[in-house]
Amino acid sequence: MSAPNTLNSRSASERKYGQTFATDGVSPMARPGVVTGILMAIVAWAERLNLTFARFENQCIYDNSLFPWVTEVEREWRKIRSELERVLPRKNDLPTVQTISRDAEAITQDEGWKTFVLAGYAVRSERNIRECPETWRIMKNVPGLKTVMFSIFEPGKQLPPHRGPYNGVLRLHLGLIVPEPRDKLAIRFGTRVYHWEEGRVAIFDDAYEHEAWNHTDSTRVVLFVDFVKPLRFPANVVNW
Repeated sequence: MSAPNTLNSRSASERKYGQTFATDGVSPMARPGVVTGILMAIVAWAERLNLTFARFENQCIYDNSLFPWVTEVEREWRKIRSELERVLPRKNDLPTVQTISRDAEAITQDEGWKTFVLAGYAVRSERNIRECPETWRIMKNVPGLKTVMFSIFEPGKQLPPHRGPYNGVLRLHLGLIVPEPRDKLAIRFGTRVYHWEEGRVAIFDDAYEHEAWNHTDSTRVVLFVDFVKPLRFPANVVNW
């Protein structure tokens, strides 16, 4: 039986569920080489700092009350959904995640995970922002905003257990289209399973190993957002 979506308490198993720097059975989301090895060693050092100096206790899934701005995002979610509905008619023409980020080829190779990107770290798509101005307006209020995109999971899509490339950001999912039955689509961290809800935000650390699936007959869409993890000195300086 899956864990409830209420996030006010953490089980003993979650407290023991730590981060690792690799995922068994999944090739690293990086290219081999001497330079890459050096960079990854620096990243590993920064990740240890981030775990030690986190402003909030390190968690797989966070209580939304830690982030007061979430209330406003949820209040305006229908405006974001309305702009998504203008994008979806051409979803077959949208790029896959692995087209946008080649490192994602470690976890997905088919056409089942599409994306519509407004911003990705230092790169913004001005054309897509003009197409979804309300979404961009709402997201600009997220402190430390890094990435904004519509994440489109086609029926039958499943991602294997994996971890994200870096724990210096947290990830937000806002449920926009969540088909029934909801118990057939979810994201799992250790023993915790979260089922998306339309209009509800979930914030999690994707540097914990996780997997996700859509076993329904319909498309699932969430707003996918990365923002800087709240950290104390000196980790906040190193992270930046």
